[in-house]
Amino acid sequence: MAPGSVGKGSGVVKSPKAWRAAVAFLLLGAVAGCGTRLPASAFSQPAASPGNVFVDGVSATQIKVGMIDSITSALGVDAFSGPGYGARAFFDALNASGGVNGRKIVVDQCDDSGSGLGNQQCVHKLIDTDRVLAFAGNSILEYAGAAYVSSHDVPDIGGQPIGQAYDQYPHLYSIYGSDEPRQGSVGWNGRLYGGTEVYEYFKQRLGAHVAAVVAYNQPDSVRFAQYTAAGLRAAGYSVVNEQVDFALPNFAATASDLKARGVQVVFDAIDTSGNGRLCAAIDQVGLNLIAKVTTVQSWDQTVAGTYSGAPRCRNVLYATASDRNYADTKYPEVAAFRAAMQKYFPDRQDKLSMWELEGWASAQWLTDAIASCGASVSRSCIEQFMNRPEKYDAHGLIIPTDFVVTQPAATQVGCLNVARWQDSAENGTGGWVTQVPDMNTNCFTGPVISYAP
Repeated sequence: MAPGSVGKGSGVVKSPKAWRAAVAFLLLGAVAGCGTRLPASAFSQPAASPGNVFVDGVSATQIKVGMIDSITSALGVDAFSGPGYGARAFFDALNASGGVNGRKIVVDQCDDSGSGLGNQQCVHKLIDTDRVLAFAGNSILEYAGAAYVSSHDVPDIGGQPIGQAYDQYPHLYSIYGSDEPRQGSVGWNGRLYGGTEVYEYFKQRLGAHVAAVVAYNQPDSVRFAQYTAAGLRAAGYSVVNEQVDFALPNFAATASDLKARGVQVVFDAIDTSGNGRLCAAIDQVGLNLIAKVTTVQSWDQTVAGTYSGAPRCRNVLYATASDRNYADTKYPEVAAFRAAMQKYFPDRQDKLSMWELEGWASAQWLTDAIASCGASVSRSCIEQFMNRPEKYDAHGLIIPTDFVVTQPAATQVGCLNVARWQDSAENGTGGWVTQVPDMNTNCFTGPVISYAP
């Protein structure tokens, strides 16, 4: 299932969030059993220069930036590490060019191991002991320390909204923007809102009108599937609901039923490993789909391996996002991202992902906020930049967004980027090919649906 978006009246939407409640579950199959742990040096950074006097993370020559990523969680080291790599590549490149207004960035990264207790420990270490100025590149499975971060007025810029913290606290700024109040409660009176632009794209551009939603008989998966089905129906689709057993899924039976019922496009609420097996079953029964739609967190370079048994289904695999395709190096900022990743993390080339690009955009956002302060860098100055009414696009990397509070309406305009996996891309090694001329004008008007977090 590709993400939905928060409504903002009749204007362009900002924040894909429908998939967040199930994101950890959906990642589980892709990383289960991954026992690899990163060496301690993998996320080390040079220490702050001795003799520097820091006040709230700022000294005469350096700025301390905190980063919390659930790297060594039970889900494996690749599940949540992507944004950290992208953000660190940006700061490495920034420091190599002289830093921001004469100050170098010192990255203080903490691995919370994917636990609430670990997250609390990281938050207290980085704020109370290390005195970081702000956060960037956060990718947190359980953001238990979010209330403490916000209560201390520490800006968290461009974090991955995996849970509900970025919908709740005023000093936390999701990479996707937000139009919610964020004054301690989630959403609007406890409800979140999503648009239907993803479904409109496949209906209007590809001609799909019969869609299936495949889920496990597991609560998170079922809730996610119900939201997806509601959005599809609101967009005018005929919807086929399929549920498979989590422990012993019979994907062959599911694929046969999809074919018998004339399904044209498949959305899902299952893990990446399950998607690979579902696609293999779809190929085996000879179902020729218009599209098999996956989520932004699966928009990465590992598709060829995950879907190795499903060549037909693999080549109609689509993903949507609010960002430029990490493979589109015709855009200067994407090219800069790729060059920095190749230079500073060359072993990540076969694991590149949209989350790494979003980590880069997060670091860019914080850097632009710091630059706006001139010589007098402070948290309040950073927040003034974040809360301004002008939309921000991370130098063209993200669909322009902001944090202006606006109540949701019955309909909205939503814009999105769309890519399709093609084995022929990347000189025959396979890659994601953008399907729209410009994500900023690939927009659709549709109904808004609400759901409980």
